[in-house]
Amino acid sequence: MGKTKITTEIKKETNEEVKGAKFDKTGLPDASLEMPREIRKSPKIPKKKVTSGVLYIDATFNNTKVLLADKLGNTLFWSSAGSLGFRGAKKGTPFAAGKVGDLIGNKATILGVKDANVVVLGVGSGREPAIRAFMAHGIEVTSIADATPVPHNGPKAKKPRRV
Repeated sequence: MGKTKITTEIKKETNEEVKGAKFDKTGLPDASLEMPREIRKSPKIPKKKVTSGVLYIDATFNNTKVLLADKLGNTLFWSSAGSLGFRGAKKGTPFAAGKVGDLIGNKATILGVKDANVVVLGVGSGREPAIRAFMAHGIEVTSIADATPVPHNGPKAKKPRRV
């Protein structure tokens, strides 16, 4: 009588294990579930390797936008202070620009970027912090170009205000 009781307990345990296990395409149990959580949550492996790129920083008084492209001009990824959750006047601060540069630098290292040219547009306070945060990830900046649009005495100025 004791033998049958033991076998039913073993069968229940094995059935529970089979029901709880996840299987891959080959029909074998998924080994990644047995790994520690830190290893499973490792960054995704990129589809393509890019060793050099161009970093465009658009620093206005109200926001800072950062875009990383490859040498051909194809956008790899971008971010802005507003998309990170900064609102109102906080978007134009150097701290927000540093956070944006940090995020893009982190993504660039995952992609395998070793060096980048930097093109800066605008006169906002986030120009330098964005570059410094990007460089903090070990990416070499080969050149920094200022492409801020400057009017060559374009349209007629507004008439002076009478107060």
